[in-house]
Amino acid sequence: MIDATTFAQLPLSDKILQAIDALGLGEMTEIQRKAIPVMMEGRDVVGKAPTGTGKTFAFGVPIMEKLNPESPYVQALILSPTRELCTQICGDLRDLARYLPKIRMVAAYGGQPITKQLAALAKKPQIVVATPGRLLDHLSRRTISLDQIKIAILDEADEMLDMGFYKDVRKILDRLPKKRQLAMFSATMSRPVMDITWLYQRDEVELSVDALEENQPQITQYCIQSQGTQKIADIAELIRQKQYKRVMVFCNTKYATEALAYQLDKLKLEVACLNGDMQQSDRSRIMADFKAGEIRVLISTNVAARGIDVNDVSAVINFDMPQDNDHYLHRIGRTGRAKKTGVSYLFYDADPQSQERLTNLIKLTNSVITPLYFDENRQLVEAPPLKTAADLEAEAEARAKVAAKPTFRRNRRRR
Repeated sequence: MIDATTFAQLPLSDKILQAIDALGLGEMTEIQRKAIPVMMEGRDVVGKAPTGTGKTFAFGVPIMEKLNPESPYVQALILSPTRELCTQICGDLRDLARYLPKIRMVAAYGGQPITKQLAALAKKPQIVVATPGRLLDHLSRRTISLDQIKIAILDEADEMLDMGFYKDVRKILDRLPKKRQLAMFSATMSRPVMDITWLYQRDEVELSVDALEENQPQITQYCIQSQGTQKIADIAELIRQKQYKRVMVFCNTKYATEALAYQLDKLKLEVACLNGDMQQSDRSRIMADFKAGEIRVLISTNVAARGIDVNDVSAVINFDMPQDNDHYLHRIGRTGRAKKTGVSYLFYDADPQSQERLTNLIKLTNSVITPLYFDENRQLVEAPPLKTAADLEAEAEARAKVAAKPTFRRNRRRR
């Protein structure tokens, strides 16, 4: 296997190296160093790596090298869980193919008029990037053929399979040629991911990079105790005081995102919210404005934010306590991407249950979260350290002992 640390050390075509140089890329990330040589050998791959570590180029470079630009058939298929991720992958691949004018590609996803995709497919693309549902729609219409596929990619495989696409993905993989290369990239090795590996990959190479320090997002984590209407005022003050230009705020429900967006708009912040009921055109417009800096605060639920990949998010704010520890890590991972530093804030209530949930989250995610509070001058300062799980257990035991003590009442004689 090739041992290289830079793209220039790989046996790549001049056009690909020229495109990589134009993008200002030199040294490869860990997933790129491990995956590209193996994939160029034609091996199946299952790669475990966090988002924001350069996975798109890890499979994009081998795809470009394997394509026949003279062929009018689809040769590479990339499945992704969301429409936003489809368009982002397509954009990255177009950057790689900027000096290869005969390479054509199309993004196929729901929420966009199918006529637009049919027009792009009529130009005979070699690469299709698609969500599972829309791809099955095209297959039923016979507007896409998978008969000539050389290489297939499942990107964000765990997220895609967890979203209920397991049967759809299997239907698609069953229609691929037997002699094809299959690579999967996933943040976690969930049971559905392992099932797909067992069923569809042969002699696969397993890659894992999440244990390497250089791939861990550099995120400074804080928590702030606040509740009710005060929490809204605190979030607005936090954004203004820190002068954050691009912030993602997470809520647990669609109603909460809309209500918070309304309140922050009243406080003169440039804000918008995303939800799953929106038209694709509205989602695309909001995301374009957010990336351009015209929207300062983007409020979303976990589901609506799937597939969003913005490299320069200044901070992530958890307005609601996440319902799952993985959700917390997924949320804060929106900042500190592409080897940049990031910052996150978690708001929690004063009740004991909320504090216990916070303590358990810190313990189970192995996070270091520094508590903050607003002083009398509305300046953020560090608060005393949070109570540990042992502290909470000791307090609970003390309360239980007090509750268990018998109480004696002195009888009084009536006069």
